[in-house]
Amino acid sequence: MTVTSHRLVAVLVAVFSASVSCIGPLVVRGEIGDRSALHSLRGGSAAAASIAPPAGDVQPAVPFVEPMCRVGDARFVLFPIQYGKLWEMYKKHVASFWTTSEIDLGPDLHDWNRLTKGERHFITHVLAFFAASDGIVVENLAERFCADVQLPEARCFYGFQIAMENIHSETYSLLIDTYVSDDAERQRLFQAINEVPAVQAKAAWALKWIRSNASFAQRLVGFACVEGIFFSGSFCALFWLKKRGLMPGLTFSNELISRDEGLHCDFACLLYSMLEHPLPQDTVHAIVREAVDIERNFICDALPVDLIGMNARLMGQYIEFVADRLLRELGCAPLYHASNPFDWMNLISMQGKTNFFERRVGEYQKAGVMSGNHHHGEQGAQRVFALDADF
Repeated sequence: MTVTSHRLVAVLVAVFSASVSCIGPLVVRGEIGDRSALHSLRGGSAAAASIAPPAGDVQPAVPFVEPMCRVGDARFVLFPIQYGKLWEMYKKHVASFWTTSEIDLGPDLHDWNRLTKGERHFITHVLAFFAASDGIVVENLAERFCADVQLPEARCFYGFQIAMENIHSETYSLLIDTYVSDDAERQRLFQAINEVPAVQAKAAWALKWIRSNASFAQRLVGFACVEGIFFSGSFCALFWLKKRGLMPGLTFSNELISRDEGLHCDFACLLYSMLEHPLPQDTVHAIVREAVDIERNFICDALPVDLIGMNARLMGQYIEFVADRLLRELGCAPLYHASNPFDWMNLISMQGKTNFFERRVGEYQKAGVMSGNHHHGEQGAQRVFALDADF
């Protein structure tokens, strides 16, 4: 071998050695390290997770993942039911199913033509917000929460919630389509998330939780506020119309939807109670306070309830009352210590351990939907199919 050949071989060996020294740490930090972390979350071997990084290389701490959010193959199989309370909430929601065909809007047009311009303005803009907000809730469920939560019982609830939110959205769109005859105004209301400043502010706050890198716990509280606080003032205002004997179709749909949203809020609080690492109380207070300020501005200032004859100051107090109730359900101290200023809302306000628009289980029940919870025991023993009956 010539001197030139020896030099060429030496150069190639040096280059190869340098390449291995550079690539080696990348393989450990990247492919093997990431795979080991994911494998450990799935209950993988300790040996894979114990691969040490190169000396002197500082590794970032693996963020805590709530047990309900950890990936595992058990998420594909529903039985046996592991989380009875979540399953019961799902069955309750199934039993409360309804469709837009159950709402008769015929009598509403007579009342609609008797309303003042201010009353019609208020109602249409509340409906415009609702029509947009249900789509936002669906997007959060489909893109984030259904991917976050791995418990099959919770996924059942979220799947059914998506279906019901679509029915809510259809209902609000149908109401706008029925009441508003002007095509340009109707389209403006359908595009309220871009066209109406009062709606934009609430929608922007809700959307930020979908796009946020915040923890699951924070986003869970955020959307509990959307469904528990952002809807409260508008629901209350529409119930005020019922008290006046107006718009029976609108107020009936409001009863159905507010009941559903109360159940959704209850479910969020139940999930939150199952977290191993709940948020500090100050963090929960900050999120709730933001939501209250935005809702108070919406229903008392930007779209004032005095347009329909309600007292704006009392409405602000009612929103604080709803927020305090939500905080208690989340295991936190109340912020406002507010009482319910509307005595006529007591029948649908949050009392005891039921949500502020929830009815008793008997009112949800349809054809035995609630009777089978797939638990062992006395009730389970009674649900045996037998062929020994006398005919």
